[in-house]
Amino acid sequence: MQVFGLQRAIYQGARWSSRCEAAPLDDEAAQRADAVRRWRTAMAHGLTAAQAARAVGVARANLYRWEKTPQLKSRRPKTLRKPQWTPTLLKAVEALRLDYPMWGKAKLGPILRAQGVAVSDVGRILKALVARGAIDPVPLMRSKKAALRRKIRRPHALRLPKGMKAKTPGALVQIDTLTIQIAPDESVKHFTAYDPVARFTVAEVRHKATAAAAAAFLDKVIARLPFPVSGVQVDGGSEFMAGFEQACADKGLKLYVLPPKTPELNGGVERCNGAWRYEFYAVYDLPRRLEQLAELIDAYADLYNSFRPHGALGGKTPAQYLAQLQAQVTPPSHMP
Repeated sequence: MQVFGLQRAIYQGARWSSRCEAAPLDDEAAQRADAVRRWRTAMAHGLTAAQAARAVGVARANLYRWEKTPQLKSRRPKTLRKPQWTPTLLKAVEALRLDYPMWGKAKLGPILRAQGVAVSDVGRILKALVARGAIDPVPLMRSKKAALRRKIRRPHALRLPKGMKAKTPGALVQIDTLTIQIAPDESVKHFTAYDPVARFTVAEVRHKATAAAAAAFLDKVIARLPFPVSGVQVDGGSEFMAGFEQACADKGLKLYVLPPKTPELNGGVERCNGAWRYEFYAVYDLPRRLEQLAELIDAYADLYNSFRPHGALGGKTPAQYLAQLQAQVTPPSHMP
């Protein structure tokens, strides 16, 4: 590039100094030293100090100063600000942060002010506590949670293979949970099992969705379905770990877990959950006692399996479709 308005020697020296430019440097002190070197090299080829400075693109006064002291001077003030908070306030912030480890000054400050504590240095106090090691910073807390999730081992469960689908009843029963508000002040956890081949469903309701409750529901699924169960498909919920996974292993059932963020792979049981939500819970006046609700749930499951026409089955009920499937299977011959 030709620079107009400058003497020929200046832009010739600029071209030469640009060719001498080294690779980009991250250290500012090294960048200063490199500019000084190119400046001196340009002057050695006949440019004056001012002309060489213009060619390098740095003020001449800065180049003289950088040549004398290439290292950056510390901008740390000679007199540091002393902490203005009291030991009582320090302890109050530390105790509150330990109770709420993911909260910062935006949430802890209003809480302390509501308690009558005048605070203006919550952010500085938190920074001092982190530096002292009394509390962990939020990014570290998040990474600890992620590491904890990564450490969870599933000794029996397998990741659902891509494209895997059930071909026979009971080969891959889908199990999921649903939160139902049965009263303004009370909710329950609804367990749904759905066979995507025969379209049969089994359900149960519990106060909480725990691994023990899921394991007990698995016993009901095996007992209620009119065909043997050999495999189970679940999402990554904690209720399908621990005791539930061990129950599958003890019963010799294959347990497949969906990949993260793939609810479409659980489409069968999700559609069945919709039937439970809109055709049962939204229609009937339901009791609040689980024992009474369980009887109604079993009655509706029988209606769903034996009386309700299923669109995907051409208007047949799941029981009729299962009978048709079983009739097509040739029984093994007992003749020698």
